[in-house]
Amino acid sequence: MKIAILGLAQSGKKTLFSLLTGRSVPETRKPGEVIEGVAAIHDSRVDALSALYKPKKTTYAENQFVLCPDITAGGSSRQWMDPARRCDLLCLLIRSFDSPEVFHPAGSVDPERDRAMIATELILADMQLVETRLQRLAKEKKGSQTAAQLLEEDILKRFNAALEEERFLSTVQLEPDEEKVIRSLDLVTRTPLICAYNVAEDDIGKDFGPGVFSISCAIESEIAAIEDEVERREFMAEMGITQPSLERINAALYDALGLMSFYTSGADECRAWTIRKGSRAPVAGGKIHSDIERGFIRVEVMKYADLMATGSEQGVKQAGKMQLHGKDYVIEDGDICHFLFNV
Repeated sequence: MKIAILGLAQSGKKTLFSLLTGRSVPETRKPGEVIEGVAAIHDSRVDALSALYKPKKTTYAENQFVLCPDITAGGSSRQWMDPARRCDLLCLLIRSFDSPEVFHPAGSVDPERDRAMIATELILADMQLVETRLQRLAKEKKGSQTAAQLLEEDILKRFNAALEEERFLSTVQLEPDEEKVIRSLDLVTRTPLICAYNVAEDDIGKDFGPGVFSISCAIESEIAAIEDEVERREFMAEMGITQPSLERINAALYDALGLMSFYTSGADECRAWTIRKGSRAPVAGGKIHSDIERGFIRVEVMKYADLMATGSEQGVKQAGKMQLHGKDYVIEDGDICHFLFNV
């Protein structure tokens, strides 16, 4: 999964990127340069499985984060646009902290204003792309248009109407065959989006309304710098933080994309795998290896809660809670799976 980190200058994007990926942004970064990094998704269930099995290897699921150039109001180049279009999800970081040491490009801190401005820039970027594509289709009308071109033109006109009404294209419902026609356009306002407010210490835990996630990048940096686990938890308790915001961000990303985790465990490796909610067992097996999906026979499933309650696979079996399922089984979040297959 590829996630774009977007926002205005001085919103905390570089700090968030470094917190997530552990990769520092070079001071020599050029204007418009895109930086990418991989972040392991900390998962307490993976930790618990690893403690139980004591495997040779423990592997978390991963996300790839893309630090995009700054968004600027009325920007003509929109350097942030191309890398954002190639991502699966947009994470908008909005500044909600005031600091005399950190300038704001608009001269003052106003998160609602900034959020509205960024939304406008996203809409304008898609409007430019849609209008350009419509112009090309109009030229092609001089010849003979294919059925696919006629369908695309109809969809783009609907898109244009929505954008003129200042609506994201994610609000426009399409049929599966229509989705295929416009998929290659990578329209940014059809991409799933979460909005994070970078808050001051006093606003940690504040409710900013629906669709807004809060994080204090400054405080999270302090937490990440504390090596001692006990000391780190004590500091979090003092700040009123029950769970690191980075874990909650990953949960929000999964929710926005309709994703979940299942697990494989044993003496060699305990590992988290990412799939879409509603995936059937063969598809989940295919995440591990294509041969599993191709030659799927059945899947042996333990529920995470059952394993933790009994303390061992043998305990799950003795409790009569080990499950065997066929190809129609829909994998559930937290399932611990062992696939049987033959190719």
